[in-house]
Parts: sequence; C-alpha cells; structure tokens
Amino acid sequence: MKNATKGVLFDLASVLFISLLVLASIVHLSRSTTHSIDRDIKVQLLGVNDFHGQIDTSKKMENRLTGGADYVAAYLKQWEKKNPNTILVHSGDAVGGSSPTSALLQDEPTITMMNQLGFDVGALGNHEFDDGVKEMKRLIHGGRHPKTEKEYGTFQGANFPYVAANVVDSRTKKPILEPYVIKSIKGYKIGFIGVTISDTPSLLDSSRVKSVEFTDEVAAINKYTKQLKGQGVKAIVVLAHSPGKSRLDGSKPTGDVARFASLVDDEVDIIFGGHNHAYMNSIVDGKLLVQAYSAGTAFSAVNVVIDASTQDIIQKKAEIVMTYHDSIKPDKEMTEMVTAYLDDVRDTINRDIGNTGMELTREFNEAGQSALGSLVADSMREQMGTDFAFIEAAGIRADINSGLITWGELFTALPFGNRLVSITMTGDQVREVLNQQWLPEKRMLQISGLKYNWSNDLPSGQKVIDIYMPSGEKIDPNLVYSVTVNSFLADGKNYFTAFTKGKNLGQGPKDLEALISYVKEQSNPLVASTERRITKVYIEKNDHPKVDQIGAEVVTN
Repeated sequence: MKNATKGVLFDLASVLFISLLVLASIVHLSRSTTHSIDRDIKVQLLGVNDFHGQIDTSKKMENRLTGGADYVAAYLKQWEKKNPNTILVHSGDAVGGSSPTSALLQDEPTITMMNQLGFDVGALGNHEFDDGVKEMKRLIHGGRHPKTEKEYGTFQGANFPYVAANVVDSRTKKPILEPYVIKSIKGYKIGFIGVTISDTPSLLDSSRVKSVEFTDEVAAINKYTKQLKGQGVKAIVVLAHSPGKSRLDGSKPTGDVARFASLVDDEVDIIFGGHNHAYMNSIVDGKLLVQAYSAGTAFSAVNVVIDASTQDIIQKKAEIVMTYHDSIKPDKEMTEMVTAYLDDVRDTINRDIGNTGMELTREFNEAGQSALGSLVADSMREQMGTDFAFIEAAGIRADINSGLITWGELFTALPFGNRLVSITMTGDQVREVLNQQWLPEKRMLQISGLKYNWSNDLPSGQKVIDIYMPSGEKIDPNLVYSVTVNSFLADGKNYFTAFTKGKNLGQGPKDLEALISYVKEQSNPLVASTERRITKVYIEKNDHPKVDQIGAEVVTN
C-alpha cells in the first residue's frame, strides 16, 4: 500500500513539474512575442505617379487649386516629418507631356526637383521613352544635351535608381536597367520591383523603342520576387506604370493593377499604379493597390508595419492626399528653384498669341465633346484643308484660361510635338474609326467637319448610329473623304488601327504650330464653337437599332 501511495505521489509530482515547465515556456514565449512587437518598425512610403513635368502648373480639383512642384514639396516634407523611416517613390511618367518650363530644358528641371526632394527609387512609364531610349538613359544616368549644356553644363542625372524588370534589350534579352532594388531601413529590407505597361510600343512612336522589348508584367514581377525571396527579402513593393482605378471607398477595383494582384506571388505586399491618372486605394488578394491621380495633384501615403522576427509586412494602409494650395504654404526652396528655370524660358513662353473671353476646357459634356477639343480639331482641319479632323482627347493635356492666351499655354495643351498628317478614308472607314473609341475601352476623339450620334446601349464596335456632314446630309460609306490627324493616330496608335487604312499620305506642320496660327487668325476675343458635334442617345432594350455589316444604314424594328 505504501509503495502504491509513493507511486501516486511520484506521478503527481511529475505532472506538477511538467505543468510548471509548460507554464514557464508560455510566459517566456509571451515575453518574447511582446519584445518582438516592441521591435517592429513602422515605415512610410510616399508615392507620386504621372507627374509629367508639371513643375510650375496647377489644376483645380473639387474647385480647389492643387499641384506645382513647390506645393508637392511642401506636402512631402510635411509628411516625412511624421516618420523618419520614409521612402519616396514614383511609378513612372515623371516626365513627358511636360510644361514648357521643364520640356524646353529637356526635362532636366523635373529630375533636379526629384533629386532635391530626395526620391529613393523610380520606375519607367511609357512617356520616359518619348524621346527614345538614349535620352531616357541620359536623364537617369546623366550626360550632355546641346539644348542645355551651354547654360547648365553636363547634366548629372537622377541621384536615385530607376528599376525596370520587364524592359529588356531586344538583342540580349536582359533588362536595360536593374529590375529591382533593395532598400534597408534600420536593418529591415524592402524590395522594389519596377514594371512598365507592356503596351508601350502602341502608345508612342515605336521607332523610338525598337532597341527594347516590353515583356509581360506579371511574369517579370514573379521572376524577380523569387530572386528577392532567395535573398531573404519578404517585404516587396511593385512600382507599376500600369492602370488601375477604384471608388473612393476602395470598392470596384479595376484595371491591370487589379488583375496583377491575383496573379503575382503572395509575397508582394503593395503595388503602386499609374498611367490612367485615376484614384485607387484598394486591397485585392491581400495586396494594397494605390494610385494618386496625376500632375502632382495628389500623392499616395502608404504606412506599413514590418515584423521584427519575420521581416515581413504585417500591417498596411494607405491614404490618397490631395496637394491643396489653401491648406499649406509652398516650399520656399522649391519655389526659388522653379522660378530660376522659369526665368530662363520666360521670354519664349510668355509671348502673346491671342485672348479669349471664356475658359477653354477639356471637360467633356455627356456625349464626350469638349470646347478645347473642338478648337484644336478645327485648327487642324483648317491648316490642312481637309473634310474632317480627329484628335484623341488624351493628347490635349491642359485647359486654356480666360483672358490672354500665351505661347506657353498652347504648348502645355499640346506638348508632344506631333506632326499633322492628311489622309483619305472612305465613309465606312470613318465609321470604323469612331467605333474604335470604345475598343478596348472608352477613348473619345475630338472632331471637326462632321457630326454623329452614338449610344452606350449598343455593343462595342457598333455604338455609332448616324454620321453627318455639317449640312445634315449623312456621309456616304463608299465615298472618299480627306482627313487630318496627327502622326500618332496616323500610325494607328492607342488601338485606332483604322487610321492605318488611310491613303494618299500628306505631311503638315506640327499640331502646336497649327493651333498657334489658328488662334492668331481668330477674332479677339476668341470664341470656341458651341455647336453640338457629338450626341449621345438612349435606346430602350427592345428598340436597339440594327447596324448592317458595313454600317451604311440604320434600321429600327
């Protein structure tokens, strides 16, 4: 009996000892976990996309002025003070379509601005290639340019790296820039991968990018995410010059960026988007997706927490911050820098061209027509003496204010220097062009010399119903008409491939020269045409018109 009692006591002592060991382990684990949380690091990523060299311009957002390098600088510096662990990034199109203060100086002022602000990493957008691969590399790596060397010397280039994972040399198939970069903050590593919209050759003069290829974005992201993971990097950010959009509450995310989210490695935490100048702040498949409009009107403020033990991002949230002028004072240092550049080009950009008693804006009416778009199209048609003229609305980059019209304003509106081209097209080909405005997505053309109506209730490729001459007579699908477009559209860019069917090619001046000439010839003050050229109509479901195969006529059941 005594032996049995001793056995029971021994068993109880063993259980108690094991319990104490388990409890001690739990206490130790709890202390360890608490200690790790104390060592977690908070990092802030401030991102700009599609700045487009707008160092001295401002735009109204919600009827409040935004943008301009000195206001962007003031906001970024203000936010940097909130967290010393801040990384500044941009996701492409920092230059291209720039204001004349930057463009006339080969966009060196914009890169200098970013250097001064301390940007840490950038990606390539399609507009970085506007002047070709060689000039893109000069802005990044530095070098001489005949237009700026005498006044400013050899340009030093960007003092921060650009990353481009899916832009490869056509011959070697190797990336033309580093595909990624690793930034370290207090020993915590963050990998940044850059990708550029793979459709870039269709968005510009393809001869300027013939030495490079743009590969699939998702494949490139996954390839280099794997490499980063192999180096122990678990906090991964993608700078994607690719479109995305969401509602203000983050719902309804769309675009390439939203598509990428479910296809890329789950180790990717954040994707900064760009290209379509939209708002995006959404989470898809665990990835935080952001985009902050364009032209410095806003920036993305992303705050993350990196786990001390795993080195992975365990918390992330974003805010799209508007750069409203009425909420902050401009940065004095940046104002002085921009003013110095402005003084060097002031005589050119302040030349008087005309005046207008009304603001000429790019804002669409319900049908997709704008006052400034009509004016530009009219200037093209008159310059070339054709029946019709077309220009893509996205090619017009700024409004013209009421009052004095300067050379600089007109340049800012048409900054790309596209040459005018005349071609001949049949009426049926004109219909095909107009229907391509919704393929693959809506991109409205501004027109002169014709009118048409369309319905969103009709399927893509058949939305245009009737097309008329100014006299009210319908155009003949088989008749040949003369048409003016710019060189960009003449090459069938941005999916307007029907323009490539045009014949009898004729060259004209640059679009800016035509607009300047047209404004000078108009009465002062200039008044843009208010005629309704594009009409949107609504059709009941059971009353859809049927368009025949060549679009020659419309019949209704």
